Amino acid sequence: MKYMNKSIEELHELLKSGKVTSDELVKESLKLSHEVQEKCNAFVTILDDQKGGEVTDNLLSGIPYGVKDNYSTKDILSTGSSNTLKDYVPFFSATAIENLNKAGAIKVNKTAMDEFGMGGTGTTAHTGIIKNPWDTTRMCAGSSSGSAAAVAAGVYPYALGSDTGDSIRKPAAFCGIVGYKPTYGMISRYGLFPFASSLDHCGVLTRSVKDAAIVVDNMKGIDKNDMTSFDSSNIHLYKSIDGKVKGKKLCYIKEIVDINRYKNASPELKEHLDNFYKTLDKLKEIGIEVEEVSVDEKLLNAQPSVYVIISCAEATSNMSNLTGIIFGPRGKGDNYIDMMKDHRTKGFSPLIKRRFVIGSYVLQKENQERYFRNAQRVRRLLVDRWKELFKDYDGVILPVSSGPAKKLDGEVDILDENTQILEEHLQIGNFGGFPSITIPNGFVNNLPVGINITGNCYDDANVLNIAYALESTMNYKGQIAKEVK
Repeated sequence: MKYMNKSIEELHELLKSGKVTSDELVKESLKLSHEVQEKCNAFVTILDDQKGGEVTDNLLSGIPYGVKDNYSTKDILSTGSSNTLKDYVPFFSATAIENLNKAGAIKVNKTAMDEFGMGGTGTTAHTGIIKNPWDTTRMCAGSSSGSAAAVAAGVYPYALGSDTGDSIRKPAAFCGIVGYKPTYGMISRYGLFPFASSLDHCGVLTRSVKDAAIVVDNMKGIDKNDMTSFDSSNIHLYKSIDGKVKGKKLCYIKEIVDINRYKNASPELKEHLDNFYKTLDKLKEIGIEVEEVSVDEKLLNAQPSVYVIISCAEATSNMSNLTGIIFGPRGKGDNYIDMMKDHRTKGFSPLIKRRFVIGSYVLQKENQERYFRNAQRVRRLLVDRWKELFKDYDGVILPVSSGPAKKLDGEVDILDENTQILEEHLQIGNFGGFPSITIPNGFVNNLPVGINITGNCYDDANVLNIAYALESTMNYKGQIAKEVK
C-alpha cells in the first residue's frame, strides 16, 4: 500500500493506530525520492540512512518531509544549489528546522533549487535542470522547484520552500499543489541562506491548505536570532480553519485580469483567465463577495523593475561573504583578490553574475538616488495601495502567471508585453510581507494552473480559511502528478 500520497492528518491516524510505522513511511519516501530523482532531478541530497522517529500527539511526528537546500541543516550538505557551496556542511540548523525536529518530523532529502533562490525557472541549480513531474519537458518555475516537484510527485506530504518574489507560490501553481508564504517574520529566517533580507520568507509546499497550516504552526515562533521575527503564539492556523466564510470580501485587479488588455493573448491565457472567472463564481456561491477594483497601471508596470533593483541590491550585499576564502572551494591566485575573482568567476552561474552586476550598479553612490531609492519609494506606494484594499477586503485574489508551466526548450508563448505584471504580481506580497497562498485552479492544456489569495499582515488564519473554503469547492486537493514522463 502507498502512503506518501496521503495527507498529514491521514498519516498521523495511521501511525497512531499502528497500521503503519514511521520506519515504513521513511523507507517508502526514500524509495520514491530515488524514482523521482531519475525523472525530475529534484534533489541535491537523499538521506538514505534516515530512520523513522517516535510518534507522539504532534501531527507531524514520524512523517517524512523535504528541505529546500538553502536551509542550514546541521551535519547535512547544504549547498543552496551553488558550486560556491557544493561541499558546505553547516554546524547548525535553521530555527525552522529545529522547530520541526522538536515536532518529531523526519527530513529525508534536500531539494534542488535555482542557485541561491535567484531564479524562477528551476534551470540554474548546480546539479542540473529540475523537471516538472506532470510533463518533464516543462519547468517547475522556481526557485523552490525541487520541493514543488517532490510534493507533486507524492514523495511526501510537504516540503519546505523559501519565497523572495514568488518562489513558493508559482512552483506550487505549475505543479498543481499548495504553496503558502506566511506573514513576514512569522517564521524565523535564521539559518536560511539570505537572498534579499527584506523580501525573504520561509514557507511550505503541500497538497492541501490544512497541511500547510499544520506545518507552519510547527515552524513559526519568535526567535532571538532573528530580530524581524514576531510572537505568533496567539495565531493558531490549523485550529482556525472551519470553512465559515459567508460575508467575507475579496477583490481582484481589473488591470491584471482583463483579457481585452492582452491583444496577442494565447489560447492558454484565455483559458486560464476563463478558469479564474469561473472560480470567482464559486466563491460567490459559498457566500464570499467578490468585487473588481482598479490600480494605477503606471504603478503596476513599475513593479517588476522595482523587484529587480531591490532584490539584486540586497543580494549583492548579503553574498559579499562568498569569497572562497571563508568557506567553499578555494579559488586560485597569487593574492586574495585574484583568488576571489577566480572563485566567483568559476562558481557562479551567468544569471547570478548578472544580478550581482545590477546590484552593484544600483548601489553605487552616483546611482543610488535614481535607482535604489526610487525603487524603495515605488515599493512603498504599492504596499500602501494594497493596504488600502485590505481596509475594505479580506484579500486580493488573482491568477498565478499567464498560464501553465513553460517549455524547458526555450519555447515562449507570444503574449502582449503587459503580461509581465500578470507573471510577477505575486512579488507585491513580498514587498509588504503579506500572507499569501496559492492553490490549484484546474488545468490548461492538461497542465495545472493556480490561483492566489493575498491578505493583510498577521491575518494568516483568515486567508487560509478562505483558501480552504475555496479548495473545498474543487477537486484538486491532494492531487498527485498523474505521470512522470
